Amino acid sequence: MTSPVDPPETSRPRTPFDPGQMRPSDFYRVMNSVVVPRPIAWVLSRSAEGVHNLAPHSFYTVACVQPPVVQFTSVGRKDSLTNIEATGEFTVNLVPEELFEQANATGTDFPPDQSEAEAAGIRLEPSEKVGALRVAQSPVSIECTLHSTLRLGDSTVVFGRVEWVTVVSDAVRDGRPRIEELRPLARLGGNEWCTVGDIRTIPRIPYAKWAEDPSIGEQVRGG
Repeated sequence: MTSPVDPPETSRPRTPFDPGQMRPSDFYRVMNSVVVPRPIAWVLSRSAEGVHNLAPHSFYTVACVQPPVVQFTSVGRKDSLTNIEATGEFTVNLVPEELFEQANATGTDFPPDQSEAEAAGIRLEPSEKVGALRVAQSPVSIECTLHSTLRLGDSTVVFGRVEWVTVVSDAVRDGRPRIEELRPLARLGGNEWCTVGDIRTIPRIPYAKWAEDPSIGEQVRGG
């Protein structure tokens, strides 16, 4: 079975963006606008001098489950990267809706000897397993030790071995955190952010069930 291919004359017009012919900063804007929405790693790190840095990184995801590893990308050399390389630990905190303005403020390019958390009035508290603090007002904190880094062009991917995760108890039901209670913010393009919005639930269809019941495919295709 092959998928149908529309003839060119019936396709919607497309605008090309060639990374080889564009300035990196312009192509960065394109990528930021199409890889959406992006979860935010609100990274709390501590400098060798003891200054607590808090910064939102939206190039962020799970890298591995066994062992548990998360990753975020430092575009250029940010304080988060320098601090993590120096101390070998950090926390990733979820950004809830009510801290929208504060999270945006921590993206300001404060000097390394100043704490974004202090400037934005964000309360911090001790973590359970690592020396880096966590955001007290965040419903989720992922405590990490540095696993490794990978340099890619002008950016560095930071891999954090997950040592401990804490979630506020009233957001946990049936053994897992619930998205409607966490209410995380996400990043879009430019200065745009978004909330979770409508939540849709749909079970995945096992192939055996798909194969034995042709009506499933017809329903999916809109037949």
